[in-house]
Amino acid sequence: MKDPGVQPVVYQGSTNSSMFIDIMEKNKHHVLPQLRNATSMELGCDVQGYSRAGIDTKIWYCALIAGRPSQELNKMRETMRRVQETLSGNGMIDDIVDQDPLSAPAALAHEQKRLTFAWLDGEAQHRYCFFHIHSEDSYETCGPRRGMTDVARLFVVRYEMNPKDEKLDTPKQTNNIFNALHHTESDPVSTLVAKYNGSTDTSEIIRWISQIIKDGDSREIPPFKTKAPELVPEDSSHIWSKSSKKFISSGKNVKSWSSLSNQIGDPRIGPSLLLAALMSFGLIWLNRSRSTQSSSQNEANQIKDEDKPSRRSRSRSGANQLFPPSITDSEPKDAQQLPLSDSDSE
Repeated sequence: MKDPGVQPVVYQGSTNSSMFIDIMEKNKHHVLPQLRNATSMELGCDVQGYSRAGIDTKIWYCALIAGRPSQELNKMRETMRRVQETLSGNGMIDDIVDQDPLSAPAALAHEQKRLTFAWLDGEAQHRYCFFHIHSEDSYETCGPRRGMTDVARLFVVRYEMNPKDEKLDTPKQTNNIFNALHHTESDPVSTLVAKYNGSTDTSEIIRWISQIIKDGDSREIPPFKTKAPELVPEDSSHIWSKSSKKFISSGKNVKSWSSLSNQIGDPRIGPSLLLAALMSFGLIWLNRSRSTQSSSQNEANQIKDEDKPSRRSRSRSGANQLFPPSITDSEPKDAQQLPLSDSDSE
């Protein structure tokens, strides 16, 4: 009831309705909570600037396990529960520091509520998952299942409150198509993501988280202008999952359409579509310019050909009009040939 792999809560003896309600209230929350739209503010894993440690906290962290619902995700959730229980130590932080001094930053941050552990459904929250993991093999963790490989990943998000006196909103630029398409307002906090690539050993994970917290608290990192995607509400994701299942079961064409719709969140799609659009517009303009040039040349040649015979006829007629007609040019119908006399011949 509480989490996959957790020992069940067993009560023996007679119970009544009030006792059953008390048992459900005490055990209704997961040991490792799920990061959702409704729990992001409560967990402090929210870009709006809500921290579990209080409003005066400047830097805090969230260690998240992301993946599709699978056996691999359940194993990583079980590992993170052991990490969380080790850092809790039943309130005895001195014992934890004495046993492993390298885990002191993580234990102290967890006690101060600046470190939160949670897990993320990479299939339902695929945009949020792709934004934070952002790697070539992120499709093995985020989005719908495309193969037989499911990989659950651990990453830590560092939140830092931006200075209030400094405006971090990016100014709107109408001459830039990317700024016109995307939101220009940045989040009130700056986020940095560190991904874990080690083993599933509990002590190694705790040391890695401690090193991340130590570096994040000691280094002066300038604020970043980012706009993280929001978490999908549970109701809309539930309806979407039901509708997607119905469409996917209808045929292969709908499967390809659903996979195409999930690829829209890839940041490489925008520049590729823009380049293709520019190339297509360039080809259209080039073809149109060639057609107009050829048509204008043909019309000019036709006009020249029509003008040539008229000019020749005009030149001939003008030349004939310069000489007057002669009597020998035409012979009358009643004309007779007179014989020559002898005197004329002599």
